[in-house]
Amino acid sequence: MSIGLLFSGQGAQKIGMGANLYENSRLARNLYATANEILGWDLAKISFEGPEDLLMETRICQPALYVCGYVINSILQKTRRIDKIGVVFGLSLGELTAHAVAGTFNFTDGLKIVAERGRLMQVACEATDGLMASLIGGSSVNVSELCTKYDVEIANYNSPDQTVISGEKRQVEAAIQEAKNSDYRMVVPLKVGGAYHSRLMEPARKEFEAYLRNYTFNNPSIKVLSNTTGSEVNNGDEIKQLLVKQIVSPVRWIDCMRYATSLGITEFYECGPGKVLTGLARRLDRTLNVSSQYEFSDMMV
Repeated sequence: MSIGLLFSGQGAQKIGMGANLYENSRLARNLYATANEILGWDLAKISFEGPEDLLMETRICQPALYVCGYVINSILQKTRRIDKIGVVFGLSLGELTAHAVAGTFNFTDGLKIVAERGRLMQVACEATDGLMASLIGGSSVNVSELCTKYDVEIANYNSPDQTVISGEKRQVEAAIQEAKNSDYRMVVPLKVGGAYHSRLMEPARKEFEAYLRNYTFNNPSIKVLSNTTGSEVNNGDEIKQLLVKQIVSPVRWIDCMRYATSLGITEFYECGPGKVLTGLARRLDRTLNVSSQYEFSDMMV
C-alpha cells in the first residue's frame, strides 16, 4: 500500500524540534551538521534550545522546519518504515521539503533555496504591517465576501470549516471584528511575522523568482502536489514557476488532500513537529489513517 507524506509549514515550529532525532540517529546528526555548515549559523542549537523569539523568525523557522522534515523522511527510509511512497506534499514551506524528498532538487540546494525564501519573506514582513487570522465555521463563500469587503485575501483553504485570511493589519482586524459578530464558531488572530500568501509578499515573490534562475529543477521521481493548484506538478520548470507564485497565492490544502485520496491513498505520515496536518486531514475525512512521525520512537514501530 502506498503512503502519502505530509510536511509541516511555518507555525508548526517549537523549541526542541529535531532534538530527539539528533540524539538517537547518526544520520540526523550528519544532516544537521551539513545544514549548519551551509547556513553559517547553528540551526541545530536554535531548533533544540531556542530562544523562542528567534526560532519564530521567518528566516530561521523555515530552514529549521525544512531540515526537521527532511531528517524524518530520511530516517523513515533508512528504517524501511515505508515500502512505497505514493505522493508527497506540504503546507506552504513544507512543499519545498516535499520537493527535496522527491528529488526535484537535492538537500543542500533545497536548504539554500529555503533559507533565501525565508530571508526574503522576513524582509517583506518587516517592510509591511500585516496580520493573518483563522476563521472556523464559515463557508468559503462567506469568507470571500468578507475578504472583498475589507480588501484582504484568503491565504489558506485548510479544511472545509477553516479558512485563513491575510493582509494589512488594520483591515484584517476590521474583518476579524465583523467575523466575531457573525456565525463563525471561532476567529483567531495568528501569531505570525506578517501577511503570508498575500500581495504584501509581492517584493519577496519578485526577488525569489530572480534567485531561482540560478537553479535547474529536475522532474520529481515521486508525485508532488502543488499548493497553488491543488494537483500534481511533474515538470521542473513548471514547479519553479508555481513555487514562486505560491508566495502570494492561497494554499489549497483541501484540494491537495482530496487529490491525494483520489489516488487511492488512505494512509499518511505527517513529517514534522506537532499534529497540525493530522488534525486538518481528519477534519476533511475521519476515515483517513494519519499519524505523526516526529519522535525517534515513532519510526521504530
